[in-house]
Amino acid sequence: MGHHAAQDQPAPPAPGRRDGRRSPKTLVREVAETLLLALVIFLSVRTVGVAYEVDGESMAPNLHDHQRLFVARAAYAHLDFQDLLNLLPGEDRAGERLWYPFDPPERGDIVVFDPPVNDADEPYVKRVIGLPGDRITFWDGRVRVNGEVLEEPYVEGDVTFCEEDDECGATVEEGEVFVLGDNREHSRDSRAFGPVPVERIVGKAVVSLWPLDDAGRVPDHDYPDQAGGP
Repeated sequence: MGHHAAQDQPAPPAPGRRDGRRSPKTLVREVAETLLLALVIFLSVRTVGVAYEVDGESMAPNLHDHQRLFVARAAYAHLDFQDLLNLLPGEDRAGERLWYPFDPPERGDIVVFDPPVNDADEPYVKRVIGLPGDRITFWDGRVRVNGEVLEEPYVEGDVTFCEEDDECGATVEEGEVFVLGDNREHSRDSRAFGPVPVERIVGKAVVSLWPLDDAGRVPDHDYPDQAGGP
């Protein structure tokens, strides 16, 4: 009597699965892993940079109200060696000895910073004008750095005056920067509250994200002919 041909048998389902479908435990684990990965990516991006929305016209015509920027948090990361030295026995050492693994703030950078206490609730965005050791003064609507006129093609006209007093200049100390808005007639800046400690800087504005017409590199500025020192 002839043998019947062997018939193909369906493969048994994979262990832990029914009819090839994922078990509830497997689905929960995969969802949890996806959420955890998303959280890690989110926190990493927040550490490197943060989105900032311009509020007002203090940086016009170069930045506009509601324009969204990407701000690099780590741009001015630094270490104060004086704090480390003060951990050693003996008297505390005054002053600061800052070390920047990248670059310190430079003249022309556009920065986002926490304003002085009781000045505002939201961060400001301004342009760095003065660096440590600089003496900033104003005359005939122009900014002078260590007595030399600062050439500012991003400002429309000779419009830089003190807000209230005849003299609102300052000498910038170590660990500080002097900042001004590009729209000098409508900006509250270092003319009013003085130099800004570097510790209060959130980061450097590097890229414009929105609107799309303004997307691209934030318009900072180099001063090749500026002495840049006291």
